[in-house]
Amino acid sequence: MSRDRDPRTLRRPARSALIATSATALSLTASGCVVVHGEREILPSTTRAEAAKALQEFTTAYNEADKAFDGTLDADHTTGALADIDAARLKAGKANNPDGNPSHSPLKLTDAKFTIPKKAGWPRWFVVDAAGNKGGTARWLLVFTRSSLDDPFQVAYLTLVAPGKVPQFKRDADGWAESVPVNSTDLATDPGALSRTYATYLKSGGETFADGAHTSQWRALRQKNSKKPGMVTQYIDEPLTNGDYAPLGLRTADGGALVFFTTRHYEKQTAYAGTSVPAPNKDVLALTKGEIKQSLTMEFVSNEVALDPKGQGKVTILGRIQGLTSAEGS
Repeated sequence: MSRDRDPRTLRRPARSALIATSATALSLTASGCVVVHGEREILPSTTRAEAAKALQEFTTAYNEADKAFDGTLDADHTTGALADIDAARLKAGKANNPDGNPSHSPLKLTDAKFTIPKKAGWPRWFVVDAAGNKGGTARWLLVFTRSSLDDPFQVAYLTLVAPGKVPQFKRDADGWAESVPVNSTDLATDPGALSRTYATYLKSGGETFADGAHTSQWRALRQKNSKKPGMVTQYIDEPLTNGDYAPLGLRTADGGALVFFTTRHYEKQTAYAGTSVPAPNKDVLALTKGEIKQSLTMEFVSNEVALDPKGQGKVTILGRIQGLTSAEGS
C-alpha cells in the first residue's frame, strides 16, 4: 500500500474484529402471545422465557468459542457489530494460541433484567441488562435481534455502562417496552441519524453530543496523537446503518430514547522518510496484511449506546466497545 493511500479503500473482512477497549476481557413470563403476521401485528418481540433461553445459549456459546479461540462455535449467536468484534478477537487469538485460550475464564452474567419491546414488523429484538464477572461494576447491555421466526436470536450490540446510568424505560400495563422508530422527530437527534452525526462530530466537533470519554475526550486524545515525533496519524470515521448494523432504540420513561448504533473507524499511521512505524502487538499483527514499512492502516468497528433526550438537548454516549477488524501495512 502506498503512503498516500486513502484508508477507506481497505476491504473489510466479514465478521472480523479485535476488542480494543476495557471490555477486551470479553472475553415474558409466557403471555400466550404467538407472533402471527408479525409484519403487521403489534406484539411483544418474544416471551420472557424465550429471552432468558437466548441469553443462556449465547453465554454458553461465547464461553466455548473463547476457550477454544474458535469463531465457529458462537457464530450463530452473534451478528452485526458484535460479530465483527468477536470474530476478529478469536481469529487473532487462534493465530497466536493454536491450542486455545490459556487465559480463558468463563463469562458469567447474573441479575439479568429483560426489556422486551412490543412492536410490529421485523426485526424483533430485546435488551438484556446484566451484571458480569468481568468489566468491574459496569452493567452489561446486550441487544438480541432476529429478522424472522425461522432465525435464532443473535446479539448485535454489546456495551458496558456504568452502574446507575441505565435509564428507566417506558412500559405498558403488561410490562412491555416501546421501540422508537429510527425516523423519530421528537428527539434531539433522529436515531437513524446518530451514526452519521457521531462520525461527523468526531471529525469536526459540534454541539450535538455532551462532553465525555467517548466524545470530547476521545477527540482531544486523537488530536494529541495525530502528530508525534517521526509519525503522523490520520483518522477517518464512517457511519454503519444498514442491515444488522441498523440502530435500535427504546423509549425511556422521560420520553427520550436509549439508542444503540454502530460506526466504523480508520487509523492510518505513517512514518517520516527514513523511519518506520512502531511494531504493533502480536494480536494486531495477526490481523495485518502486507509488510509494515512506513505505514499501518487499521480498521475498527465500534458499537455505541446513547441517551437521546426528548425535544432539545445533547446526546450522551453512555458506553462504547470498539474492536480492530483488519489492518494493512505498506
